[in-house]
Amino acid sequence: MEYTVTVATGTSEYSGTNNYVYVTLVGEKGESERTVLDNPGLDLCRGAVDDYTVRSSAPLGRVLLVRLEKQRYWVEDNWFCRYVLVTPTGGGDTQTFPCYCWLVGDVKVEVREGTEILPQELAHRTAELQQRQKTYRWQAWAPGIPKCIDAKSEADLHPDDRFANEKRSDFEGSLHYLSLKKLAIRFGKSWDDLDDFKRIFWKLKSPIAEYTMKHWKEDWFFGYQFLNGSNPRMIGRCRILPSNFPVSGDMVQAFLSPNTTLDKELKAGNIYLVDHGIMDGVPANVIRTLKQHIAAPLCLLYEHPDSGLIPIAIQLEQNPSRDTPIFLPSDPHLAWLLAKMWVRHAEFQVFQVLSHLLHTHLVSEVICVATLRQLPAVHPIYKLLTPHLKYTLEINCRARTQLISPDGIFKRVVSTGGDGLLVLTQRAYRVLTYRSLQPNFDFVDRGVTKLKDYFYRDHTLLIWDLICSCNSCLIGLANELKTKEELITLLSVVIFTTTAQHAATNNGQFDWCAWVPNTPCTMRQPPPTDKDAVTMGLIIDTLPDISQSCVQMAITWHLGRVQPDAIPMGQYVEQYFVEPAALQVIETLKQELKDIEEQIIKQNEGLELQYLYLCPSRIENSITI
Repeated sequence: MEYTVTVATGTSEYSGTNNYVYVTLVGEKGESERTVLDNPGLDLCRGAVDDYTVRSSAPLGRVLLVRLEKQRYWVEDNWFCRYVLVTPTGGGDTQTFPCYCWLVGDVKVEVREGTEILPQELAHRTAELQQRQKTYRWQAWAPGIPKCIDAKSEADLHPDDRFANEKRSDFEGSLHYLSLKKLAIRFGKSWDDLDDFKRIFWKLKSPIAEYTMKHWKEDWFFGYQFLNGSNPRMIGRCRILPSNFPVSGDMVQAFLSPNTTLDKELKAGNIYLVDHGIMDGVPANVIRTLKQHIAAPLCLLYEHPDSGLIPIAIQLEQNPSRDTPIFLPSDPHLAWLLAKMWVRHAEFQVFQVLSHLLHTHLVSEVICVATLRQLPAVHPIYKLLTPHLKYTLEINCRARTQLISPDGIFKRVVSTGGDGLLVLTQRAYRVLTYRSLQPNFDFVDRGVTKLKDYFYRDHTLLIWDLICSCNSCLIGLANELKTKEELITLLSVVIFTTTAQHAATNNGQFDWCAWVPNTPCTMRQPPPTDKDAVTMGLIIDTLPDISQSCVQMAITWHLGRVQPDAIPMGQYVEQYFVEPAALQVIETLKQELKDIEEQIIKQNEGLELQYLYLCPSRIENSITI
């Protein structure tokens, strides 16, 4: 009996091999001959799809698995296999065996098609998971935060979880550029005035960053960023003023519409609050022997019928004394401007450490490790989630060694670097709920379902509803999930978090942070206590110095830029599903994502400040940066 075996090699650099590769077909009724994959000329080259003839002494019945073996020839040469097709030469259905893994060293890999019926298939599942649980181990990087992969650096990861060579080169080249930029600046020297910040807008630009530079002082723009900036999940409706924020109606009357009052607007649902209480008491970083400063502001906002969402009162501490100022738009211009800068400084800490790092990267890593440890490669949930978990382990390992490590970038330039980052993450993790990761509930719980021009909310719900509808074809997973609906929700949370939610917080960080006064990474002087004592000199001495500003601009560009190898949401380069019904769901998903994109683009027509972060073509299919 002869079989045509088609073997597809990976398309990235160094995927091909000149080592010996053997294939054996294992069927219901026996095994084929162990056959070396060696056609005349070059084969198993990068991107190649090669056909081979494999013989067996008798029909094998349904092929249960394909066994691939690689042996070194002179020097080690790793090989990446995409998939294997098996077709009986005399006619019959072709079976597809997705592989998508590296064969490193003298190694044996067995890949299956999908069904699990026979005892030998179940035995293979057990052996696969036992090996996976040895490879993927949990560790606690720090107490009180989500567990992560047991790896000291990205070099300790399994080859299947590493960046492709092209991505690695681009990532490290970008970091090298960042290092050169740091060497060219003078450490510790302050700017002379606000216009001086324009001097670092020499090459790295974006339309929104330039728009921010022009409009950052305006109150409407300050309010807009709570809706559509990099931290769009902080704002909530204010029904009753907090007891620690003693704003009176008389204080803010001048900023309300005519013929209304603060009490009326509270009852009407037009007053909103951004409370950074989670920042209270977080230890401040010490940078080059100089203590940095942190505030925990409260900001009251009003949805004005003409001006949009505008700030009407700011307090820079959570436990006010009789002398604690409440800053108002009618205060001296520089005092009001500095108060808003302190709010934006708190926003930088919260969005980078919590909205971005904790709520997307760390949450996704937990799902990634659990999936690898508990689900075999043929499980439909594994096939569904794997494309959305690609590169998550490596980018998180790099974050732990380069970004948030004791000597990382946060420690060097961010006010919560060092102990503060950990304290802030621990606090947020203690109160993180599964419900808050579901956007349909999140908007309701924050009371923001009627806020105007909240594009993040509108686009998020389009994508969330589509993800839920596509997952609705799946069946139950385990006894902890009682209903099909519970499984759909869980899978939707994972896919939404690794795609749209990450894009919403990550992709715009350069736009909103490149103009450093708009979102400063650190503050070098304490919050003001005297409105009349605020001068431009104090503002300049408070904002990041020249070196800190350059690093902030460069690192937000590095993290927020479009990745050259980005795979857009819904595009599955690695085809784990081979079942016709699943493939049809994927095609439907692609078309509906196109429809959402058209709807978003049409909604943005004519807008001077467009919100396009959640266009599906701009959302990566997984967390890769």
